[in-house]
Amino acid sequence: MKAMTYARYGGTEVLEKTQRPIPKVSPGAVLIRVKAAAVNPVDWKIMSGGLDGLMDVNFPVTPGWDVAGVVEAVGFDTPEFEVGDEVYSYGRRDTIQGGTFAELVALPASIVAYKPAILSWEQAAALPLTGLTAQRTLEALDLRAGQVLLIHNGSGSVGRTAIQLAALAGARVIATASPKNHARLRELGAEPVEYGTGLVERVRALAPDGVDAVADFAGGVLEDTLAVLKDGGQQASIADWSVQSHGGRYIWVRPDVAELERLSVLVEDGLLSVDVAKSFPMEEAAGAFEASMSGHGSGKIVLTEFSS
Repeated sequence: MKAMTYARYGGTEVLEKTQRPIPKVSPGAVLIRVKAAAVNPVDWKIMSGGLDGLMDVNFPVTPGWDVAGVVEAVGFDTPEFEVGDEVYSYGRRDTIQGGTFAELVALPASIVAYKPAILSWEQAAALPLTGLTAQRTLEALDLRAGQVLLIHNGSGSVGRTAIQLAALAGARVIATASPKNHARLRELGAEPVEYGTGLVERVRALAPDGVDAVADFAGGVLEDTLAVLKDGGQQASIADWSVQSHGGRYIWVRPDVAELERLSVLVEDGLLSVDVAKSFPMEEAAGAFEASMSGHGSGKIVLTEFSS
């Protein structure tokens, strides 16, 4: 099968289109023909070697954790799925090697869910890691109706999802973004503020008594967080380990099919939307990584099937 791989750590120059063996389908697993795979910052951070001390890597690596596609084959004793089922998954494994930037990927059935019919392939691929991260962050904050939540990087994919989930929970949401993204954040249910110098004053103007909780999807904002967080307030981050030294929670999301199915219900009920910024054919993964690295802030970058 065709796959995008890298045989050593580096930048986008190490990515190449190669031929790899079709994955074996073990008992309790499904083989998925990939229709779309989302790009996440963790993909290029792993490729750079930035997580070498955290995760085992077996070269050559096919990157990618998010996937949407069609079941091509099932392993022994896998009654949950049949060939032809449309599915999606957050397919992270403990060892980095056989990811979703390929024609086919094999995953345990226990982390695969049926794709919401309302979503395109690109939207479905864009949801799992983003949605599960947003869910887990809000649960860590123990967010309740009527509370005020500040989201750093509200225009990113996780931020956009978190805005919607928090609003559904009855929270008041203040979210940072560049002015070009403010209109979309208002549509999603947030009060947008510009990030950068003067952020504390802008947040205080909207919430003079401070905020009850802070979700950091940006990093490098701990000082601002502490300046606006109420005494006893909760904070969590996906980008800054140091929150743990200030009573916060560092989030590293796990594959969880039950939670993914909860997201599916919200999507199917029209309560959760997914923004895709741009799609690239699979062989243009390097360009997709570069777009992700640029911090576009207008939705998810997604890879579609190989065009050649």
